[in-house]
Amino acid sequence: MFLSIVQKRRSIRRFTERRVEPKKIDTLIEVALRSPSSRGFNPWQFIVVTEKDLLERLSRAKEHGSSFLGHAPLGIVICADPSKSDVWIEDASIASIFIHLAAESLGLGSCWIQIRERMYDKTKTSQAYVRELLNIPENLHVESIVALGYPDETKPPHEKGELQYEKVYDNYHGKPFHTP
Repeated sequence: MFLSIVQKRRSIRRFTERRVEPKKIDTLIEVALRSPSSRGFNPWQFIVVTEKDLLERLSRAKEHGSSFLGHAPLGIVICADPSKSDVWIEDASIASIFIHLAAESLGLGSCWIQIRERMYDKTKTSQAYVRELLNIPENLHVESIVALGYPDETKPPHEKGELQYEKVYDNYHGKPFHTP
């Protein structure tokens, strides 16, 4: 089952107006809270955004690549506290991908919106913009936002032949890995 979810999951940027049911939101959050964390420090925190106005404002969090969030019925903001773990970025990223995979298994579409190291405009970071908008305390850093909803587009899975096996090596770098 896991392999089929990974094989068909695609980034979805167009969503229907159908709201995501509370039970599915609860499942997404449970999955995020169960995601692996280095040494079990769990430095992440999550903000579930369903208010249309907030989603629209969040869709302007960076200069490019976040506008589709304004048409999504759900966004989950993934934050973490760097003082709790030196690998907070990795832990927050793992939680983000767990949300993506759970969304696919629930019949939802999703797309990652990178916030860390991105700019809202020429003078303000995306993180500062999101932090102000959602009252996020200074000790938390924003890694990403995952846009979620029922897909209003269909994308075929990537074919196995399209995968970049040339980037996989057998025991030593440079020694080609032979696929079955």
